[in-house]
This record gives sequence, C-alpha cells and structure tokens, in this order.
Amino acid sequence: MIEIQNLTKSYGQIKAVDDISFKVEKGEILGFLGPNGAGKSTTMNIITGFISSTAGTVKVDGYDIMENPREVKKRIGYLPEQPPLYMDMTVLEYLNFVYELKLVDKKQRRTQISDIMELTKIAHVKDRLIKNLSKGYKQRVGLAQSLVGSPDVLILDEPTVGLDPKQIIEIRKLIKALGKEHTIILSSHILPEVSAVCEKVIIINKGKIAAIDTPENLSKGFDSASKLSATIAGPTNSVQSHIQEIYGVKYVDVISEKEKDLASYVIEADKSLDIRRPLFFAMAKAGYPIIELKPMDMTLEDIFLQITTEEKEAE
Repeated sequence: MIEIQNLTKSYGQIKAVDDISFKVEKGEILGFLGPNGAGKSTTMNIITGFISSTAGTVKVDGYDIMENPREVKKRIGYLPEQPPLYMDMTVLEYLNFVYELKLVDKKQRRTQISDIMELTKIAHVKDRLIKNLSKGYKQRVGLAQSLVGSPDVLILDEPTVGLDPKQIIEIRKLIKALGKEHTIILSSHILPEVSAVCEKVIIINKGKIAAIDTPENLSKGFDSASKLSATIAGPTNSVQSHIQEIYGVKYVDVISEKEKDLASYVIEADKSLDIRRPLFFAMAKAGYPIIELKPMDMTLEDIFLQITTEEKEAE
C-alpha cells in the first residue's frame, strides 16, 4: 500500500531523512519510532505531501506523491500531533467543512459523517463548539476528520499525547479497530502502546532506519541473554547463593521483597541455556519453594534505548 524508496530530505548540510526505504502492506499497523529530531515527522509530512523530498520516491497504492499528489492525498487521512481544528466551529460544522475540502461525494455526506461520529464516540457533542471540548474529545474530533472520505491509509502522529489513562485506552482500542479496514502508520512516544497495537515497528534515528521488524522478532534479535522473573520463598542471601551456583547463570538480583523470606528475583542466563529445570531442582534440594516463574523478554522500550544509546556511544 505504501512504498518508500531511498527517501532523503536535506536542509542545507543537514539530512533530516537519510536514504530510507520501507514498505507498509495493506491492512498493516506500523509503529514509527524515534527520539526527538530523528526524522519521523519529516517522513510523515513527505508521505502526506505537506513537504517535498530532496530525493527518493513515495508511492501510495501505486501513485507517486510527486507525480499524482491529488490521487495520493485522496487515499490518506492525517492526524498531526496538534489536530488541525477550528475552535469556533461546532463539531458537526467542522466535519462538514472538512468534507467540502476533501471533495467527497455529497450524496454520502450525512451517512458518512454520522458513521464517523458514532465510531469516534463524538455524536453526543456534535453541536458543541470545539473550543469548549476537553483535550480527549478534541483529539477524537481530530481523528474523526482524518476518517472523512474513507481513506485507505491513516497516518497518526502522537494520537494519544496529553490524554489521561482512560482516554489512551479508548483511543488505542479505536486504532486497533480501524486497523481492520485501514493501513495505519502510528508515531508515538508511548512504547507500550506501540507494542500493544502495532504489527511491525520501524525505529528511526538520526534520519536512518536503525531497526525494522515485528516487536516479537526485535525482542529476540536484540536480547543476548535469557531472563527469568522468579518469586521464591527462602532467605534472600541463601536463595541468591544457590541460584548463582547453577551452570549458565550470569547474575541474579532481588527485584522486591514481598515479606520476610519471600522475594522476587531477576535471573539472567546464557541465551542458549534453559535454566528452568536446573533452577527447579536447585530450589527443591534447598527446600525453597518457587511460587512464580515467568520469562522476561526485552521490551520495546529496552530495544529503543539500546539502539539510540549505542549510536550515541559510537559517535
């Protein structure tokens, strides 16, 4: 659905985007991550036609953004970090205004706007001035305008910024639901949100793609060790000592002490070894019951920090 080849954007001697290439398949939700100034917003602005590239191509549904900008823009709904709202309009007036701008078939207007308001749960505030809405509802109105015209592609830049936890969960569910009918590029600094919603992740740093894969494969690829979280009953010093003696264990540390002689530990071992059985037998022999045992994969946040930190250190 989206194909980007050798995309570059230069500002004088500075390359905001430096020769990046990737594809987003139809119906895929792509997480687009990177530190501030990495080139995320620049890339999204080029895809949507807000700015032009210095070199490279962007195609949406086979149409080149430079050669057929109108066809590309028909297929894209865009929610920038600051929703493009007119505060002195009511919600319904604003959505009708956006409908006019997008030159959508007028026969479908009433039905489509009604459906969009129901989907984004703003129908009950349709006659209120946008300036009088809460931050969460303004964000919903911004999302609603991106859906006008039923675009194939949605590009969402920080769609949950400034929202409270309940609003974040609601918007997250909505994005997941939209992913069934739309191709979505989602940029967010809330990494657990990206892990929960996105099927593929791109991490961009200093204008270049530093990693691209599913969250699960990224976790496996970057994790050089096997980590376990274990809750074990027994004196902490003795438990740690017994675990440290197990072949392949690199280190063991106490995460938290729940009560006297009951603590949670993080255990790291060589990636090639499964220490669960040796751990069970060692604790059974010592008379220390294992209350809970579960694997600890690298989170997307761990991977993000490792990539960006390594590149800083390499500099």
